[in-house]
Amino acid sequence: MSYIPAEDRYEKMQYRRCGHSGLKLPALSLGLWHNFGHVDVLENSRSILKLAFDHGITHFDLANNYGPPPGSAEENFGKILKEDFKAFRDEMVISTKAGYTMWAGPYGDWGSKKYLVSSLDQSLKRMDLDYVDIFYHHRPDPETPLEETMMALDLLVRQGKALYAGISNYKAEEAEKAIRILKQLGTPCVIHQPKYSMFERWVEGGLLDVLQKEGVGCIPFSPLAQGMLTDKYLGGIPADSRAAKSHGFLQSSQITEGKLQQINELNEIAAERGQKLAHMALSWLLKDPRVTSVLVGASKPEQLADSLKCLDNILFTEDELQRIETILNRVD
Repeated sequence: MSYIPAEDRYEKMQYRRCGHSGLKLPALSLGLWHNFGHVDVLENSRSILKLAFDHGITHFDLANNYGPPPGSAEENFGKILKEDFKAFRDEMVISTKAGYTMWAGPYGDWGSKKYLVSSLDQSLKRMDLDYVDIFYHHRPDPETPLEETMMALDLLVRQGKALYAGISNYKAEEAEKAIRILKQLGTPCVIHQPKYSMFERWVEGGLLDVLQKEGVGCIPFSPLAQGMLTDKYLGGIPADSRAAKSHGFLQSSQITEGKLQQINELNEIAAERGQKLAHMALSWLLKDPRVTSVLVGASKPEQLADSLKCLDNILFTEDELQRIETILNRVD
Protein backbone atom coordinates (compact mmCIF):
# COMPACT_ATOMS: atom_id res chain seq x y z
CA MET A 1 0.00 0.00 0.00
CA SER A 2 1.39 3.41 -0.97
CA TYR A 3 2.21 5.87 1.79
CA ILE A 4 -0.46 8.47 2.58
CA PRO A 5 0.83 11.17 4.97
CA ALA A 6 -1.25 12.61 7.80
CA GLU A 7 -3.59 15.33 6.54
CA ASP A 8 -2.98 17.49 9.61
CA ARG A 9 0.83 17.30 9.41
CA TYR A 10 1.32 21.03 8.92
CA GLU A 11 -0.84 21.87 11.92
CA LYS A 12 1.51 19.88 14.18
CA MET A 13 4.67 21.84 13.42
CA GLN A 14 6.00 25.38 13.84
CA TYR A 15 7.84 26.86 10.85
CA ARG A 16 10.47 29.57 11.02
CA ARG A 17 11.90 31.80 8.32
CA CYS A 18 15.52 31.03 7.45
CA GLY A 19 17.29 34.35 7.92
CA HIS A 20 16.11 36.92 5.38
CA SER A 21 15.27 34.29 2.76
CA GLY A 22 11.88 33.10 1.61
CA LEU A 23 12.62 29.60 2.91
CA LYS A 24 10.89 28.36 6.03
CA LEU A 25 12.07 25.33 7.98
CA PRO A 26 10.33 23.23 10.63
CA ALA A 27 11.41 23.97 14.21
CA LEU A 28 12.81 20.42 14.29
CA SER A 29 14.60 18.92 11.30
CA LEU A 30 15.67 15.30 10.90
CA GLY A 31 19.38 14.57 10.61
CA LEU A 32 20.43 11.34 8.90
CA TRP A 33 23.97 11.29 10.30
CA HIS A 34 23.33 7.95 12.06
CA ASN A 35 20.80 5.12 11.62
CA PHE A 36 20.31 5.39 7.84
CA GLY A 37 23.36 3.53 6.52
CA HIS A 38 23.63 0.06 5.00
CA VAL A 39 24.45 -1.31 8.47
CA ASP A 40 20.97 -0.25 9.63
CA VAL A 41 17.56 -1.82 9.05
CA LEU A 42 15.96 -0.11 6.05
CA GLU A 43 12.39 -0.58 7.28
CA ASN A 44 13.24 1.14 10.54
CA SER A 45 14.70 4.08 8.58
CA ARG A 46 11.54 4.17 6.48
CA SER A 47 9.35 4.26 9.61
CA ILE A 48 11.36 7.15 11.07
CA LEU A 49 11.02 9.18 7.86
CA LYS A 50 7.27 8.56 7.67
CA LEU A 51 6.72 9.57 11.28
CA ALA A 52 8.77 12.72 10.71
CA PHE A 53 6.76 13.76 7.66
CA ASP A 54 3.47 12.90 9.37
CA HIS A 55 4.40 15.44 12.07
CA GLY A 56 5.35 18.25 9.73
CA ILE A 57 9.11 17.67 9.61
CA THR A 58 9.79 18.63 6.02
CA HIS A 59 13.57 19.09 6.22
CA PHE A 60 15.90 16.10 5.90
CA ASP A 61 19.61 16.70 6.39
CA LEU A 62 22.31 14.49 4.84
CA ALA A 63 25.96 14.63 3.80
CA ASN A 64 28.01 12.74 1.24
CA ASN A 65 29.84 10.74 3.93
CA TYR A 66 26.85 9.75 6.11
CA GLY A 67 26.37 6.02 6.58
CA PRO A 68 28.22 3.83 7.28
CA PRO A 69 29.58 3.14 4.76
CA PRO A 70 29.96 6.68 3.37
CA GLY A 71 27.27 7.44 0.81
CA SER A 72 24.86 4.79 2.05
CA ALA A 73 22.58 7.21 3.93
CA GLU A 74 21.97 9.07 0.68
CA GLU A 75 21.39 5.81 -1.18
CA ASN A 76 18.87 4.57 1.36
CA PHE A 77 17.16 7.95 1.59
CA GLY A 78 16.91 8.02 -2.21
CA LYS A 79 15.40 4.53 -2.28
CA ILE A 80 12.75 5.40 0.34
CA LEU A 81 12.11 8.75 -1.34
CA LYS A 82 11.42 7.03 -4.66
CA GLU A 83 9.20 4.33 -3.14
CA ASP A 84 7.19 6.40 -0.64
CA PHE A 85 7.71 10.14 -1.00
CA LYS A 86 8.02 10.76 -4.74
CA ALA A 87 4.66 12.56 -4.88
CA PHE A 88 5.73 14.84 -2.02
CA ARG A 89 9.18 15.96 -3.25
CA ASP A 90 8.03 19.58 -3.57
CA GLU A 91 6.93 19.56 0.08
CA MET A 92 10.39 18.51 1.24
CA VAL A 93 13.63 20.38 1.88
CA ILE A 94 16.53 18.00 1.24
CA SER A 95 20.04 19.11 2.12
CA THR A 96 23.46 17.54 1.69
CA LYS A 97 27.06 18.56 2.25
CA ALA A 98 30.65 18.01 1.16
CA GLY A 99 33.84 18.86 3.01
CA TYR A 100 35.03 15.74 4.81
CA THR A 101 36.88 12.75 3.35
CA MET A 102 34.69 10.91 0.83
CA TRP A 103 37.05 9.15 -1.57
CA ALA A 104 40.79 8.52 -1.92
CA GLY A 105 43.20 10.90 -3.56
CA PRO A 106 43.60 14.68 -3.63
CA TYR A 107 40.09 15.45 -4.93
CA GLY A 108 37.95 13.65 -2.34
CA ASP A 109 38.14 16.02 0.62
CA TRP A 110 38.09 19.64 1.83
CA GLY A 111 36.87 22.54 -0.32
CA SER A 112 38.18 22.64 -3.87
CA LYS A 113 35.83 23.38 -6.74
CA LYS A 114 36.78 19.98 -8.18
CA TYR A 115 35.69 18.17 -5.02
CA LEU A 116 32.47 20.08 -4.35
CA VAL A 117 31.14 19.80 -7.92
CA SER A 118 32.03 16.12 -8.17
CA SER A 119 30.57 15.36 -4.74
CA LEU A 120 27.20 16.97 -5.41
CA ASP A 121 26.97 15.15 -8.74
CA GLN A 122 27.54 11.88 -6.87
CA SER A 123 25.01 12.80 -4.16
CA LEU A 124 22.32 13.57 -6.74
CA LYS A 125 22.89 10.20 -8.40
CA ARG A 126 22.74 8.33 -5.09
CA MET A 127 19.44 10.00 -4.18
CA ASP A 128 18.11 9.97 -7.77
CA LEU A 129 17.36 13.70 -7.55
CA ASP A 130 17.63 16.54 -10.05
CA TYR A 131 18.54 19.00 -7.30
CA VAL A 132 18.91 19.38 -3.53
CA ASP A 133 17.33 22.28 -1.71
CA ILE A 134 20.42 23.21 0.31
CA PHE A 135 24.05 22.35 -0.44
CA TYR A 136 26.56 23.07 2.32
CA HIS A 137 30.30 23.31 2.49
CA HIS A 138 30.75 20.99 5.49
CA ARG A 139 33.87 22.56 7.08
CA PRO A 140 36.39 25.30 6.31
CA ASP A 141 39.40 24.36 4.20
CA PRO A 142 42.61 25.99 5.52
CA GLU A 143 44.42 25.57 2.16
CA THR A 144 41.87 26.26 -0.59
CA PRO A 145 41.09 29.96 -1.11
CA LEU A 146 37.70 30.78 0.41
CA GLU A 147 36.77 32.49 -2.86
CA GLU A 148 37.16 29.21 -4.77
CA THR A 149 34.97 27.29 -2.35
CA MET A 150 32.24 29.94 -2.39
CA MET A 151 32.42 30.23 -6.20
CA ALA A 152 31.79 26.48 -6.37
CA LEU A 153 28.63 26.87 -4.25
CA ASP A 154 27.54 29.79 -6.44
CA LEU A 155 28.14 27.73 -9.59
CA LEU A 156 26.11 24.76 -8.32
CA VAL A 157 23.17 27.01 -7.45
CA ARG A 158 23.34 28.69 -10.86
CA GLN A 159 23.41 25.25 -12.51
CA GLY A 160 20.19 24.36 -10.69
CA LYS A 161 21.77 21.48 -8.79
CA ALA A 162 21.00 23.25 -5.50
CA LEU A 163 18.43 25.92 -4.67
CA TYR A 164 20.30 27.44 -1.72
CA ALA A 165 23.88 27.56 -0.44
CA GLY A 166 24.97 26.99 3.16
CA ILE A 167 28.05 26.57 5.31
CA SER A 168 28.78 24.42 8.35
CA ASN A 169 31.34 24.48 11.17
CA TYR A 170 32.63 27.95 10.23
CA LYS A 171 33.75 30.21 13.10
CA ALA A 172 32.39 33.76 13.25
CA GLU A 173 35.18 35.55 11.34
CA GLU A 174 35.45 33.02 8.50
CA ALA A 175 31.65 32.70 8.33
CA GLU A 176 31.36 36.47 7.87
CA LYS A 177 33.89 36.39 5.02
CA ALA A 178 32.14 33.45 3.32
CA ILE A 179 28.73 35.10 3.64
CA ARG A 180 30.00 38.34 2.11
CA ILE A 181 31.70 36.55 -0.80
CA LEU A 182 28.50 34.67 -1.60
CA LYS A 183 26.49 37.89 -1.40
CA GLN A 184 28.87 39.57 -3.86
CA LEU A 185 28.55 36.60 -6.21
CA GLY A 186 24.76 36.92 -6.14
CA THR A 187 24.03 33.66 -4.32
CA PRO A 188 23.26 34.55 -0.70
CA CYS A 189 24.21 32.14 2.07
CA VAL A 190 20.88 31.21 3.64
CA ILE A 191 21.99 28.97 6.51
CA HIS A 192 24.82 27.98 8.81
CA GLN A 193 24.98 24.62 10.59
CA PRO A 194 27.12 24.79 13.75
CA LYS A 195 27.56 22.42 16.68
CA TYR A 196 25.56 24.03 19.48
CA SER A 197 24.04 22.82 22.73
CA MET A 198 23.88 23.74 26.41
CA PHE A 199 27.33 22.16 26.74
CA GLU A 200 28.79 23.57 23.49
CA ARG A 201 28.21 27.32 23.34
CA TRP A 202 31.00 28.73 21.17
CA VAL A 203 28.44 30.11 18.69
CA GLU A 204 27.40 32.68 21.30
CA GLY A 205 30.87 34.24 21.06
CA GLY A 206 30.06 36.16 17.89
CA LEU A 207 28.69 33.73 15.31
CA LEU A 208 25.01 34.21 16.19
CA ASP A 209 25.48 37.97 15.99
CA VAL A 210 27.08 37.63 12.53
CA LEU A 211 24.21 35.46 11.32
CA GLN A 212 21.63 37.89 12.64
CA LYS A 213 23.39 40.88 11.07
CA GLU A 214 23.77 39.16 7.70
CA GLY A 215 20.29 37.64 7.66
CA VAL A 216 21.47 34.00 7.69
CA GLY A 217 19.59 31.17 9.38
CA CYS A 218 21.09 28.88 12.02
CA ILE A 219 20.46 25.15 12.42
CA PRO A 220 22.38 23.59 15.33
CA PHE A 221 23.53 19.95 15.22
CA SER A 222 24.31 17.72 18.21
CA PRO A 223 21.80 19.64 20.35
CA LEU A 224 21.83 16.91 23.01
CA ALA A 225 25.64 16.86 23.28
CA GLN A 226 25.97 13.29 22.01
CA GLY A 227 23.33 12.11 24.48
CA MET A 228 24.72 13.82 27.58
CA LEU A 229 21.63 16.04 27.75
CA THR A 230 19.24 13.10 28.10
CA ASP A 231 18.09 10.75 30.85
CA LYS A 232 20.88 8.34 29.91
CA TYR A 233 23.60 9.75 32.18
CA LEU A 234 21.53 10.76 35.22
CA GLY A 235 22.85 7.78 37.17
CA GLY A 236 26.38 7.71 35.76
CA ILE A 237 27.76 6.10 32.59
CA PRO A 238 25.66 3.12 31.39
CA ALA A 239 27.54 0.15 29.94
CA ASP A 240 25.72 0.44 26.60
CA SER A 241 26.20 4.21 26.16
CA ARG A 242 28.37 6.02 23.60
CA ALA A 243 30.67 7.23 26.38
CA ALA A 244 31.35 3.64 27.46
CA LYS A 245 32.79 2.74 24.04
CA SER A 246 36.46 3.17 23.24
CA HIS A 247 35.68 4.76 19.85
CA GLY A 248 33.33 7.53 18.80
CA PHE A 249 32.84 11.22 19.45
CA LEU A 250 31.88 11.00 23.12
CA GLN A 251 34.52 9.67 25.50
CA SER A 252 34.07 8.65 29.15
CA SER A 253 36.66 11.27 30.13
CA GLN A 254 34.12 13.95 29.14
CA ILE A 255 31.59 12.63 31.68
CA THR A 256 33.20 14.04 34.82
CA GLU A 257 31.65 14.21 38.29
CA GLY A 258 31.06 17.90 37.73
CA LYS A 259 29.34 17.22 34.40
CA LEU A 260 27.12 14.57 35.98
CA GLN A 261 26.13 17.06 38.67
CA GLN A 262 25.26 19.64 36.02
CA ILE A 263 23.16 17.07 34.14
CA ASN A 264 21.22 16.16 37.28
CA GLU A 265 20.62 19.77 38.28
CA LEU A 266 19.42 20.64 34.77
CA ASN A 267 17.13 17.63 34.94
CA GLU A 268 15.54 19.02 38.11
CA ILE A 269 14.63 22.25 36.28
CA ALA A 270 13.27 20.24 33.35
CA ALA A 271 11.08 18.21 35.71
CA GLU A 272 9.68 21.42 37.20
CA ARG A 273 8.80 22.50 33.64
CA GLY A 274 7.03 19.19 33.02
CA GLN A 275 9.72 18.13 30.57
CA LYS A 276 12.44 15.54 30.21
CA LEU A 277 15.99 16.88 30.14
CA ALA A 278 16.22 16.24 26.38
CA HIS A 279 13.01 18.21 25.75
CA MET A 280 14.34 21.16 27.72
CA ALA A 281 17.71 21.06 25.95
CA LEU A 282 15.96 21.34 22.57
CA SER A 283 13.55 24.00 23.84
CA TRP A 284 16.48 26.00 25.22
CA LEU A 285 17.94 26.29 21.70
CA LEU A 286 14.60 27.11 20.12
CA LYS A 287 13.98 29.98 22.56
CA ASP A 288 16.46 32.06 20.55
CA PRO A 289 14.81 33.67 17.48
CA ARG A 290 18.15 33.50 15.66
CA VAL A 291 17.85 29.70 15.63
CA THR A 292 15.77 28.65 12.63
CA SER A 293 15.59 24.91 13.29
CA VAL A 294 17.29 22.27 15.42
CA LEU A 295 18.61 19.03 13.95
CA VAL A 296 17.61 15.88 15.81
CA GLY A 297 18.53 12.29 15.10
CA ALA A 298 16.58 9.15 15.90
CA SER A 299 17.40 5.45 16.09
CA LYS A 300 13.72 4.50 16.08
CA PRO A 301 10.35 6.21 15.47
CA GLU A 302 9.54 6.35 19.18
CA GLN A 303 12.67 8.37 19.87
CA LEU A 304 11.69 10.96 17.28
CA ALA A 305 8.13 11.09 18.61
CA ASP A 306 9.57 11.83 22.04
CA SER A 307 11.79 14.65 20.72
CA LEU A 308 8.76 16.33 19.18
CA LYS A 309 7.36 16.88 22.69
CA CYS A 310 9.89 19.69 23.17
CA LEU A 311 7.62 21.89 21.05
CA ASP A 312 4.96 21.81 23.77
CA ASN A 313 6.94 24.28 25.86
CA ILE A 314 9.66 26.50 24.38
CA LEU A 315 9.04 29.47 26.70
CA PHE A 316 11.31 30.08 29.70
CA THR A 317 10.90 32.38 32.66
CA GLU A 318 13.75 34.72 33.57
CA ASP A 319 14.24 32.72 36.76
CA GLU A 320 14.58 29.45 34.82
CA LEU A 321 17.07 30.98 32.41
CA GLN A 322 19.13 32.40 35.27
CA ARG A 323 19.20 29.08 37.11
CA ILE A 324 20.24 27.26 33.94
CA GLU A 325 22.96 29.86 33.31
CA THR A 326 24.30 29.44 36.84
CA ILE A 327 24.56 25.68 36.37
CA LEU A 328 26.19 25.93 32.93
CA ASN A 329 28.68 28.61 33.99
CA ARG A 330 29.99 26.52 36.85
CA VAL A 331 33.54 25.36 36.09
CA ASP A 332 33.38 21.62 35.40
